[in-house]
Amino acid sequence: MLRRLRAFLILCALVFAPLCVHARSSVAQPAWCGEYRAAFAHLQRVPSPDPWFEVYKVAPGVFAIYEPRQFEEVISYLILGANRALMFDTGMGIADIRKVAESLTPLPITVVNSHTHNDHVGGNWQFSSIDSMDTAFTRANARGSVAAAQAELAPGNVCGSLPPGFDTKTYSTRPWHITHWIHDGDKIDLGGRTLEVISTPGHTPDSICLLDRANGLLFTGDSFYPGAIWLYAPETDLDAYARSVKRLAALAPHLRMLLCAHNEPVANPSVLPKLVDAFNEVRAGKIPSTPAGPGKVIYRVGGISFLMAAP
Repeated sequence: MLRRLRAFLILCALVFAPLCVHARSSVAQPAWCGEYRAAFAHLQRVPSPDPWFEVYKVAPGVFAIYEPRQFEEVISYLILGANRALMFDTGMGIADIRKVAESLTPLPITVVNSHTHNDHVGGNWQFSSIDSMDTAFTRANARGSVAAAQAELAPGNVCGSLPPGFDTKTYSTRPWHITHWIHDGDKIDLGGRTLEVISTPGHTPDSICLLDRANGLLFTGDSFYPGAIWLYAPETDLDAYARSVKRLAALAPHLRMLLCAHNEPVANPSVLPKLVDAFNEVRAGKIPSTPAGPGKVIYRVGGISFLMAAP
């Protein structure tokens, strides 16, 4: 349902934008905004103090904080230890993700980002403890941005109403203060739970995954998620991406669950070797492409797809 609706909204935005804007604003909660992907029906939903978010308990001490009404369908994670908690990404910054996190735990919270594209750092400014990758790309993005955030509100990108009091004109990715630099191989001790930083450049120079080795969990960021994986931005490095996913695939036999940053939170680790093979086939020129908007094409290999710059 959501996929069909988004396709309609995009067409509507291109042809009848003024009418669509009026229709969207005149219906506060259309029925389709309350629907979610079938995968969520199998997860334990927990209350959220902010209706912009849906919250699911996806593993012991792990909550997925999902933003279903913006087309990115971004998913942030709150990971609990005995002594402190870690927020892996902070979403769009459209609503109050800190309030949601603090409703789930009284523990002090440190933010770590899977990478610093605007849809993953929107709520960073709300937190006082932020660990970031030590890259020039990260430093530049920590200054905030306006254009990238505004693009997220383009016609067809928002399903239903935005939160009360949200000002579309002033919406931006606010600057945030980095309190600690992290690097590949670092271990983050939350008390009874240790997360390992795995540098996975490719999608961006500062992309990382987090490995909870003891519990068999891999938080994949944008290195993998169900749906077309975006690999077309100027900062994307396809050679680096190929190396990164090969590194992740080597972990697959030791994993129980992948926790992804878009669309659906849970995936089977067995997809990682398939991801490597699919990407290798694309780069070897074995897979035909399909146009996917100005300057972009999509490659589909079985159930895996990549959105890339047109050759």
